[in-house]
Amino acid sequence: MREALRRDNAVAAIPVSEKYMLTIKEASEYFNIGVKKMRRLAEDNLGRFAVYSGNRYLIIRTKFEKFIDESSAV
Repeated sequence: MREALRRDNAVAAIPVSEKYMLTIKEASEYFNIGVKKMRRLAEDNLGRFAVYSGNRYLIIRTKFEKFIDESSAV
């Protein structure tokens, strides 16, 4: 009975590679870029690959991947 309750209340973990938007921490780990640098990139590129939702920045993974491909340095 307890196992059934645990399975019903469990949150399905979506792999970062399948998410559309990433938090600063998730993006930092996924792209191997420091948290401070990732936050600065998000602040400077708001609307390009980052959005501000509530009190946090979110990185649009596909757009950031394109940004990285087109950049010679981050």
